Amino acid sequence: MKVLDTRILRGPNIHSLRPCFLAVLDLEELDDKPSSSFPDFTDRLIELLPGIKDHRCSTGYRGGFVDRLREGTYPAHITEHVLIELQCAVGIDVGFGKARTVPKRPRQYTIVCSYKIEKVVTEALPVAIKIVEGLARGEHVDITEDLKELRYWAERYALGPSTNAIVEAAARRGIPLFRVTEGASLFQLGWGKHMKRIQATVTSQTSHIAVELASDKDMTKAILAEAGLPVPSGEIVRSAEAAIVAARRIRRPVALKPFNGNQGKGVSLNLTDPGQIAAAYDLAAVHSRSVIVERYITGQDYRVLVVGQDVIAAACRRPANVIGDGDRTITALVDIENTNPMRGNGHMKPMTWIKLDESARQVLDRQGYTFDSVPPAGELVVLKENANLSTGGAAEDVTHLLHPSTAAVCVRAALAIGLDVCGIDIVCDDISEPLAEQGGAIIEVNAAPGIRMHQHPSKGKAHDVGAAILESLFPKDTPSRIPVITVTGTNGKTTTALMIGHTIQATGAVTGVTTTEAIYVNGRVVQVGDCTGYWSARSVLTNPMVEAAVLETARGGMLKRGLAFDVADVGVVLNIQDDHLGQHGIETLEDLARVKKLVVTTAKKAVVLNAEDSLTVDMAQDKREGAEVLYFTLDPGHPVVARHLEEGGRAVYLRRNMIMLANGFHHTPLVEIERIPATLRGRARHNIANAAAAIAALWAAGYTNEQMIAGMTTFTSDVDQNPGRLNLFHIRDFQVMLDYAHNQASYKSLIGTVRQLPHNRLIGVITAPGDRYPEKLREIGLIAGQGFDEVYVRQMKDLRGRPLGEAPDIILEGVREAGLDPSKVYRILDAADAVEAAIADGKAGDLIVVGCADTAALIAQVRGIAERNLPTVAQVSPFDLAPPVRSLPAPMAAPAAPAPLSNAIRSVDEVTWVAAASPNDGESGAKATAGRTEDNND
Repeated sequence: MKVLDTRILRGPNIHSLRPCFLAVLDLEELDDKPSSSFPDFTDRLIELLPGIKDHRCSTGYRGGFVDRLREGTYPAHITEHVLIELQCAVGIDVGFGKARTVPKRPRQYTIVCSYKIEKVVTEALPVAIKIVEGLARGEHVDITEDLKELRYWAERYALGPSTNAIVEAAARRGIPLFRVTEGASLFQLGWGKHMKRIQATVTSQTSHIAVELASDKDMTKAILAEAGLPVPSGEIVRSAEAAIVAARRIRRPVALKPFNGNQGKGVSLNLTDPGQIAAAYDLAAVHSRSVIVERYITGQDYRVLVVGQDVIAAACRRPANVIGDGDRTITALVDIENTNPMRGNGHMKPMTWIKLDESARQVLDRQGYTFDSVPPAGELVVLKENANLSTGGAAEDVTHLLHPSTAAVCVRAALAIGLDVCGIDIVCDDISEPLAEQGGAIIEVNAAPGIRMHQHPSKGKAHDVGAAILESLFPKDTPSRIPVITVTGTNGKTTTALMIGHTIQATGAVTGVTTTEAIYVNGRVVQVGDCTGYWSARSVLTNPMVEAAVLETARGGMLKRGLAFDVADVGVVLNIQDDHLGQHGIETLEDLARVKKLVVTTAKKAVVLNAEDSLTVDMAQDKREGAEVLYFTLDPGHPVVARHLEEGGRAVYLRRNMIMLANGFHHTPLVEIERIPATLRGRARHNIANAAAAIAALWAAGYTNEQMIAGMTTFTSDVDQNPGRLNLFHIRDFQVMLDYAHNQASYKSLIGTVRQLPHNRLIGVITAPGDRYPEKLREIGLIAGQGFDEVYVRQMKDLRGRPLGEAPDIILEGVREAGLDPSKVYRILDAADAVEAAIADGKAGDLIVVGCADTAALIAQVRGIAERNLPTVAQVSPFDLAPPVRSLPAPMAAPAAPAPLSNAIRSVDEVTWVAAASPNDGESGAKATAGRTEDNND
């Protein structure tokens, strides 16, 4: 088998609402060969991966997949299940998967499965293929080392118990979260202005100076003593000799610990002999240049967990130990204890494996034992000085025994240091008695305390400390989400998203908007590129300034990475039109609708659908329960809308020149289309539809009529508010329009609009992406040949897999078919040269229309031409379209007029091209314009 493609779908996607891993496989010689055709395949697979016996498959019962194997199922399906089982075999509990044929691609299959750790699932795929291929060939397959490697990555990237407890609590409460990087336990909880961050039990509210104080054990003791809290006396030393002298002053027994240590590393307790003290100093000095010598407090070791001003849990910690049986050595007893299923490596289990290291040797030495000693039956042998779980200790919950006065002491200690989440270490004889009366003391105050002992105690009641920490960050009824509106469709997404974002921003809310051209925050461009996919949406949702988000959500982003959000408030689907077919398994308009429907299924409050598009209308049946449907249309009598209103629904429609709001039988005029600048005083019918969709989305989101009017009447189609969409410039005595037309429907809309504008000749400079089917490119040429008086055909910089000049030549075939005079058709491949030539040939009253797939570069070029001929750039106002904006004092110097089609072929050597498409965030190919930062995060 050959792997053709892999993708990590990090959010809801067309296969599942959970994150998924996707791979496209070419089965090659294994195509059409079922498992039943390979001798002993099923039994050998079970022997290799016993857990496969529990897989249910589509049969729905345990063992159903094994039955399918024996009946005969195909390699792609088997690979999917093996990929799932490999993850389960290394401790990652996943179960969802599917395998499907790729339309029109013989031997190719798409397999999809759930995952939790990206590194593990990507490393597991070649192992799964190795297993299936090897067993199919009858070869011996050994995956011992493969499983060891996968287990390493599983442990390397697994969440620690503290982080996991908070993350699980957030999931239960529906608080959105992002893991900042897979290799770290840093998470963002919440969106936009409500965001908080956690890393283990350090939170956004944790004071840096408090952490520094807690790390300085001597300073901690000083502050606690000043607050009247019981702490042991002690000194800081920097040599073994000084430690022995300090111990005499303090009066032995003493404890030694690193000045700024953690997790009990380098701690030695109950020391009396100078030799023991010197050895303990050497052990502590490994972890810190300075060592604390302090009075040893006798009693039990307790940890009290404080969050805010509340004690959440308390545990009695016992150091790692074994009990002799009179037969086995201490090493053998430890090996047996480490087989306890509650123990594991690091923080993977409630308790950690016990290690026999230098600190254990010293502890045993003081008891008269070595690693090879055989202790008497029933003898308790202590292996570590400290009782930390990280060194093999155990914990018993004693929260119910904690005396109220001791609890108050712990809260005072946390407040004195200034920690929001705090672990207080206490030593006393009995936690149920007041601390002061028994001579107990606070030994340490810990920032970033581990909560494993409370979440999963070795004995006693578990306490959900993760939920308590989350509650401190997001108290009950505190918002964690910002309003989110998502916009998808084939054409009009950017304009509609910017209309909505502009209107929300006009209300005073800091708004983040993602589009095909850029990311905007509060009206400012913060990133340039195709920003319509996962990473761009995530960029907005993780921005702490943002109070509302409008996310253009393109087909490409959904297919490549899934959504960056679990739910939105309002989802808008503008249209489903012929574009991007033949890519990523999308062959038909129905396939395309299935992808874009994801915006509908993730909208919790409302969905806005185009009543004039049957494929979007059909999406209404897949909306979430409780979500409202609003329709928009330019046809006031459309039957879908009429029926919807009869049922008490809401819709936005056009009546003559007025945008109307309809709620059941109640109809309200909102705004005349002539007042909406983006419609070019009502000429741009597609922008009237976009405006209606934007208004419907805003209405569904709860904005008032006044707010909608204020936004829609101040949003214009200029290069600042909506670059590359009906941008109209005045140069000399003619006009130039830039528009992002790139498919058949958008060229039809564009030509329908510009034909209503004043013009002498209508001249088109056209192009289209090279990865479209030939017949689609040819149709674009036909539309242009029928709509324009002259046509310049150029090459997009991103060739999209076609040879240089091939896409323009196919477009030219359509232009010829339209019957346009060949002397008025030009082939100039370089975009800048084509635009320069068209403008140079411009005459009074002409309207030159540039299909600007390379938006930023063409805007800069046209602006540059305008600046060479005017003191300032002249952009045409939509309220002053008929008369010229300004007459230019002098004509620009024009190069020679372009030759007719037959003589105008440029030399390839004169042009620099992008040879292949790069990965990108959303619909379009990677932009090749200089100075643009792309959202190409894969």
